[in-house]
Amino acid sequence: MADKTNKEKQFSRRDFLKTTGVATGGIIGGSMLGGLVGFRLDSPTEEADTGQQSAEQGAEGGGNSGSYNPGRMFFHNDTTFDTISQAMERIYPEDDMGPGAIALGAPFFLDMQLAGEYGNNTREYMQGPFYEGEATQGYQSRLIRSELFRLGIERLDTEANEMFDDDFRNLDGGQMDEILTRFQEGEADMGVPAATAKPEDFFRLLRSSTIEGVYADPLYRGNHNMEGWKMKNFPGHQHAYIQEIDTDSFTEIEPQPLFGGNH
Repeated sequence: MADKTNKEKQFSRRDFLKTTGVATGGIIGGSMLGGLVGFRLDSPTEEADTGQQSAEQGAEGGGNSGSYNPGRMFFHNDTTFDTISQAMERIYPEDDMGPGAIALGAPFFLDMQLAGEYGNNTREYMQGPFYEGEATQGYQSRLIRSELFRLGIERLDTEANEMFDDDFRNLDGGQMDEILTRFQEGEADMGVPAATAKPEDFFRLLRSSTIEGVYADPLYRGNHNMEGWKMKNFPGHQHAYIQEIDTDSFTEIEPQPLFGGNH
């Protein structure tokens, strides 16, 4: 009975990953990871905070930031970092299969990406004219991604205070889910015209960055200790599989990052 239950849990996690459209093996060439170089560290709209503390887990969010804290490049304010961390944890929560987004370092992955070319849309055409995009066009905002995330975090708190009279990071898990669903379905108010930013655009970027942060190579500050890979028995970046090629049974291989050792 225990084996059956374990298989059902694995299928549930696998089914979730399938619906995201993200293949772990292809993460390294994904949309966000091109932002590794070209950081722009100035963030004039953020209030400086020398604490640089990692996010603390909410009442019902699951997960634990633990002691993992490589430092932040984009989120200089603890409050905004806690808010986005809690949102990412609700998208990929800790369960009996393994750690959630916070413990895996996904918020630090996003922090690094927003500080670089990805967050600044460095390699994309961002001039007018601007029109409201069709549903099939995906991200069409005139805002660069770092601006869209700042706005989205602000609106998470706005929705939370209007609905539950508290900031998003202080809500229980069910309340957070209710608000995130409103963004996913395009019902939340972004406070700007739809041609500027849509709530579903913010949610899609938040969701994809969460999944990529969980499964990217640890070089990019997510997938802490390669725990995301270990949950899927993904071997990482092996030099060769010569010794396992003729093996008929499944072979578990200790995952290997781009640079040796755990991150």
